[in-house]
Amino acid sequence: MKLSQEKRIQLHEFNNLTKSLSFNMYDICYTKSKEEREAYIEYIDEQYNAERLTKILTNVADIIGAHVLNIAKQDYVPQGASVTILVSEGPIVEVPTDHFDESPGPLPSIATLQLDKSHITVHTYPEYHPHEGISTFRADIDVSTCGEISPLKALNYLIHSFDTDIMTMDYRVRGFTRDVDGHKLFIDHDINSIQNFIPEEIKEEYDMIDVNVYPQNIFHTKCKLKDFDLNNYLFGYKKDKLGDEEIKDITHRLKIEMDEIFYGKNLPPNIKNKQGKL
Repeated sequence: MKLSQEKRIQLHEFNNLTKSLSFNMYDICYTKSKEEREAYIEYIDEQYNAERLTKILTNVADIIGAHVLNIAKQDYVPQGASVTILVSEGPIVEVPTDHFDESPGPLPSIATLQLDKSHITVHTYPEYHPHEGISTFRADIDVSTCGEISPLKALNYLIHSFDTDIMTMDYRVRGFTRDVDGHKLFIDHDINSIQNFIPEEIKEEYDMIDVNVYPQNIFHTKCKLKDFDLNNYLFGYKKDKLGDEEIKDITHRLKIEMDEIFYGKNLPPNIKNKQGKL
C-alpha cells in the first residue's frame, strides 16, 4: 500500500512551510471611442465589483478549507476594486485521498482541504490606451497558505471565475519545516509545473510557457488563448458592422496587445505597423 505524505513524514511540531499562488488574468477589448471605453470600464466595474470579488474569494477559502476571520473590501473611484480576506484553519469537510498528487483542484461544489493560516487578496486594474482603441482589465489574486496543502487546489476554480484572454501564474514554496530527526524539508509535495494543476480541456485552449526554478521551488506559467474570434473583443456590436480593412486593422491591434502582455515586452514598431498605423 502506498503511504500518504503525512504517514511517510513525521514532523517535529507543525508544518510551517509557506505556499503562495499569484494568479493574474487579463481581459482585452477593442473600444473605438471614448464612449465605448467608458461603457466597457463601467461594465467591468459592475461585473467585478467588491461584492462579487468577495464571493469569489470566500469560495476559494471554502475550497482550501479555511475559516474566514475578517473581510476588507473597497470599490474605488473612478474604477477598480480590492478585497482582502484573513483566514485560519477551518473544519475539514472532506479530504480527498489524492490531495498530494499533481492534479487540477476542485470547483466549489467539491469540499475542502485543511490549512493552518492564510490570507487571500484580489485587486483589479481597468486600463486603456491613451489614444483609444484598446482597453484592458487585469485582476491580481494572491492566495498564501501555511501548512500541508497547496493553494494550487483553488486554481481550477479561479480560472473558471473570470473571462480570461491571458493568464500568468506564479507559485512558490518558502521556508522549511523539520522532521522528528531535525532534517529540513523545503517542500512537502510533488510538483514540476503549474500546468499539472490545470484541467486538460483548459490547456487545450491556451498556448503555454513555463519558467521554473526547481532548486528554489519557484514555478511560473503564462497562458494565452489560441483561438481568436474578433466578435469576442468588440463591445456592443459584431464584426459584420465593420469593413474588411477595419477588421484587419482591429485584429492586428488586439493581437499585438495580447502578444506584448504574454511575452512581457513591447514589440518593435515595424511589427506594430505591419497591418496599419497603431
